[in-house]
Amino acid sequence: MITLNVDLQQRSYPILIGPALLEEANCFLPHIPGRQVLVVTNETIAPLYLDKLKNTLHTMQIRDLILPDGEQYKTLETLNLIFDKLLQEGFDRSCTLIALGGGVVGDITGFAAASYQRGVNFIQAPTTLLAQVDSSVGGKTGVNHSLGKNMIGAFYQPRAVIADTNTLNTLDDRQLSAGMAEVIKYGLIRDDKFLGWLEAHVEQIMQRDPAHLAEAIQRSCINKAEVVTADELESGQRALLNLGHTYGHAIETGMGYGVWLHGEAVGAGICLAVQHSAILGWISEPDVKRVVNLISRVGLPTSRPDKLSADDMLTNMRLDKKVHNGVIRLVLLQSVGNAIVTGDYPPETLRRTLDIA
Repeated sequence: MITLNVDLQQRSYPILIGPALLEEANCFLPHIPGRQVLVVTNETIAPLYLDKLKNTLHTMQIRDLILPDGEQYKTLETLNLIFDKLLQEGFDRSCTLIALGGGVVGDITGFAAASYQRGVNFIQAPTTLLAQVDSSVGGKTGVNHSLGKNMIGAFYQPRAVIADTNTLNTLDDRQLSAGMAEVIKYGLIRDDKFLGWLEAHVEQIMQRDPAHLAEAIQRSCINKAEVVTADELESGQRALLNLGHTYGHAIETGMGYGVWLHGEAVGAGICLAVQHSAILGWISEPDVKRVVNLISRVGLPTSRPDKLSADDMLTNMRLDKKVHNGVIRLVLLQSVGNAIVTGDYPPETLRRTLDIA
């Protein structure tokens, strides 16, 4: 087992990474202050891992809630199902919620924990690559709105992130590819050595070699933890973690939640971001080809969907959380491994990027 730490003073917590952690009570019990535990999962994960976790925590007063699976269910209506369960079971402020699943389950369970009785304990137990390397770490919680992704939510840190790498054995290939978008992101924004390692070992990762997968997860979490420690509430450098996301969220909103996976949309968004950076003269065409090639090698789309026009993309991008005084602020690359957040670009360069995508 690998243990990392997110250092946020009184809100600090560990990230535990390793095989069979869902079967290790000692990974969970130190982070559960009371006896009431609600495991929130979905209909895909429940048959695979719910009973295993409940058996691990058999000394607790444990209940479970199984949600429908998919980004389209990341809504206020689904959130209310968690509140209903907590109230029906008489859960008090000492209770702990455990998010057993991917990014949707983690985001919505975290938001429920942030809101129920003005804040209760929760633990992230991510079961997808994307959740293990990104969404479970850092305390971003929330739900989608029909007009924009993740527009309703809160920063609320878990008590622990417990990533059982054995759960990736049952992850389908499409979800594995989707997770790689977030892994590649870390190399592009701040860790060019990691990017080079990914290029050298991408086939082993996609073939699910345990050692290479564990290395990718560990190095991604180290990058995420360092950024979150420096900027918990995204007032500065944490926004760099949104490379490709403004374009990607526009794709998800425009296509309908769940049609494209989040990681698929981010993969295409990363390609748009590097193309925009090249149009601005910040990176070279060989840099663009390098990134597009890597995104393609992990099985992700490299351009916006034909169904969405440049105008559609612009309309949706204007609803992004990074818009400031009407300016769409983007994460762009000044060089590979060095990103900035900026709205200081000629507007026609964004239109040109979307037109050629």
